[in-house]
Amino acid sequence: MTATATASRHIVLTGATGQIAPLVVRHLAAHHRVTLTSRTPRPVTGHPGIRHVACDYDAPGSLADAFSGADALFVVTNDPTRPEHDRNILRAAVDASVGHIVKLSAAAVRDSAAKDLVTEWQRVNEERIMRSGIPWTMIQPRLFMSHALAWASGIRERGVAHALHPHSRNACIAPEDIAEASARVLGEAAHHFRSYELTGPQSLTAHDQCAVLAELLGRPLVCRELSREEAHASYARRYSTAMADALVASAERQLAGAKARTTDTVERLTGRPATTFARWAAGHRDRFA
Repeated sequence: MTATATASRHIVLTGATGQIAPLVVRHLAAHHRVTLTSRTPRPVTGHPGIRHVACDYDAPGSLADAFSGADALFVVTNDPTRPEHDRNILRAAVDASVGHIVKLSAAAVRDSAAKDLVTEWQRVNEERIMRSGIPWTMIQPRLFMSHALAWASGIRERGVAHALHPHSRNACIAPEDIAEASARVLGEAAHHFRSYELTGPQSLTAHDQCAVLAELLGRPLVCRELSREEAHASYARRYSTAMADALVASAERQLAGAKARTTDTVERLTGRPATTFARWAAGHRDRFA
């Protein structure tokens, strides 16, 4: 059943300033009452009529108004060093008797060998939601194709991208596919108590992605390999040391082949094939050109 085939619902989305929630809104705004929550005091969507509530995720009480009467809640959090935010969001959802929680998680939670900070945080969040008494659905994507945007300035200025283990494969997925799949399951009883592993249609290396971008841009590109030390230092400039450790550990699992498997879940949920990296890149060509 699609998001457009159901009666109007009240759907709440956290993470309004992130990448996925605004994309989910595109599939919901015409058919449902939508409330976006974030820690910022202004809306970030171009859809008129979408309600935006600024909330303090450190204070569950601040979420009460936003969550009141919600038929479904899409949970997106992005800071494993602040696990209290996840606990507080869930506490507020239970207090508000939210009808359904859809949690944006990660495919790595399925891998028993994945013990890094980010995966353990997502795993704990899933387990907590499963024990909450609220019907749940887990969305577990592989790497977002949009991570390639980190190469954009290097490609524009020098024709160079850098990657740790550039020969290792990842079944990366378009954020737009994650958003559409999430919109399809929000509030739908048929998807209660299910976990969905989402991937793209191909398992690609960083070299493969650079080759696609080179063809798209019509000029040669080089993908240079980073050492573990160089990659860790690059991550540590943007994140905490613990996060940098987790990202390097994740890359090591990718090198071992843990992220290469593809699924047909996007097509089963949306009724169309998953987006290829070439098609995604073409839609974001201006960022690389």
